[in-house]
Amino acid sequence: MKLYPNCKINIGLRIVGKREDGYHNLETIFYPIYGLHDELEITKGTGRFIQEGIVVDCDPKKNLIWRCYESMRNLYPQIEEVDIRLKKNIPFGAGLGGGSSDAAFTAKALNELFALGLTKDELAHIVSPLGADCAFFIYNTPCFATGIGDELTPIDLDLSGKRLVMLKPEVAISTREAYASLVESVECRVESSRLVKEVESLELGHCINDFEASVFPNHPILGQIKKRLLDAGAFYAAMSGSGSTIYGLFENDAEGRSNPHLTRLNEEFASMVIFNDTLTQTQA
Repeated sequence: MKLYPNCKINIGLRIVGKREDGYHNLETIFYPIYGLHDELEITKGTGRFIQEGIVVDCDPKKNLIWRCYESMRNLYPQIEEVDIRLKKNIPFGAGLGGGSSDAAFTAKALNELFALGLTKDELAHIVSPLGADCAFFIYNTPCFATGIGDELTPIDLDLSGKRLVMLKPEVAISTREAYASLVESVECRVESSRLVKEVESLELGHCINDFEASVFPNHPILGQIKKRLLDAGAFYAAMSGSGSTIYGLFENDAEGRSNPHLTRLNEEFASMVIFNDTLTQTQA
C-alpha cells in the first residue's frame, strides 16, 4: 500500500497561555498542502524500515512512523509485521508537520491493511500522543486548532487557485528556542472568532504568527525572506509553525501565470524554494 503524507502550513498562530503541564495553549489555522508530500509504502513483511530521500538524523526505530506502528500493534494484536519504505521529501524542522503526517498516514494504512474498521475519530485518538498535530493529518482538511494543536474544528477555507511559494533556509529552530524567547504582543492579537472569519474571507492582515517576534531577531534571513515575498506581490506571507519555513500566497493572473516579480524572487532564493505551485483541493 502506497500513500502520500502531505504537509501543512499555519495561517496565524497565537500563544494564548501556559498550561500546568508545561505546554502552551495556542490558536491557529492548519491548512493541508497536498502538493508537497512524502512517499510511504507499507506492506506485510518482516519488520524492515527503509528510508530514502532527505536524510533524517534519527534512529529509524525512533521515527514517528515506527512508534505509531508499535503503538497500534500493542492495541491490535492482529496487526502483523510489516515492511515500511519512506521517501522523505518534506524538510524536517520546518514547521510543516512532515513527521506528524507520516505517523497519521501510517495509522490510516494499518487500519486499512489489517481491516481494523477504525473511524477517523478513533485514529485521531490513537495518534494524538505522538504529536500535537498528528490528529490533524487524520482529517487532513482545513481546521481551526486550539489546545496544544490537538483540538480541531473544520472551517470553510479554500485556497485552490492561489499560488503558494515556500522557502526553507538552512536555519534550524528548535521548539524550545521558539518558546524560550517568545514575545507576547497584545496588539497583534485578535479574538478567536475573528481569526477564523478573517482567514475564511482571506482578510489576513491580523493573522500574526507570534513566533515571528521571538525567532526573527535571532535569524534575520527569515524576516528578509518574508519582506521579499511581500515585495514580490504576496497578499499574505508568514512563518509556518515555529519555523523555519516562510511562505507567501499569491494571486495568479487569468491564465494561471505568476507575476514576474515572483519569478525573480524564485531565482534569487532558488536553493531555498521547496514548493512553488498553484494549490488544488485534490489530495494525492
